[in-house]
Formats: sequence, C-alpha cells, structure tokens
Amino acid sequence: MSVFDYICHRRPERSFFYKGKQFPVCARCTGFYISGIATIILINLFPITYSLTTLLLGIILLIPCAIDGFTQLFEMRESNNTLRFITGILGGIGLIFIYEIIIEFFVFNFL
Repeated sequence: MSVFDYICHRRPERSFFYKGKQFPVCARCTGFYISGIATIILINLFPITYSLTTLLLGIILLIPCAIDGFTQLFEMRESNNTLRFITGILGGIGLIFIYEIIIEFFVFNFL
C-alpha cells in the first residue's frame, strides 16, 4: 500500500497517466496539490491582505469543485478528467486562501 492511498482514492478512470504509469493521485487532487503549492509560493512572494473579501473569494473558488464532485457522486452526470483538474485547481486556490485566513486569525488573535 502506498502513502498516496491515504490522501486520494486513486481510481484509474479518474487519474492521469504518463508513459503508461498512473499519477499517484486523481485528476482533481492533482489540480488541488499543484495549485495549492503554487498559491503558497505566490502568496509568499506577493503578500496579500486578508479580509472578508478574500474569504468569500476562497469560498467561491471552492463552489465549482463542490458542484462537480457532488453531481458526480449522486450520479447526476459523469465528469471528465479535464473538468476535474480545472475544478481542482480552482478549489486548491480557494482552500489555501481559507487556510491562510484561519492561520492569520489564530496567530494574530491568540498568540
């Protein structure tokens, strides 16, 4: 068993392949991890001011991923890897914004 089994379902039909080898995570998680890491790097290079607007933007960026995931989960439609990847990218950015706001709140209010 791989460590990646704990962070993603890794279904072959929902994963990218490169030279016949399956990516360690699915298409949506690939988008989440790539955009999450890129967002953390960019936030450190170009600091942003965290506000209610940033929080709302983070939530809005998670909505397409939630819609895609839940409509697929409830078998309303079948998504494809390109859409999963794109919604994962948006969701990763939104999630990092939300995490950063939570961290800022606790650091500045309780430490």
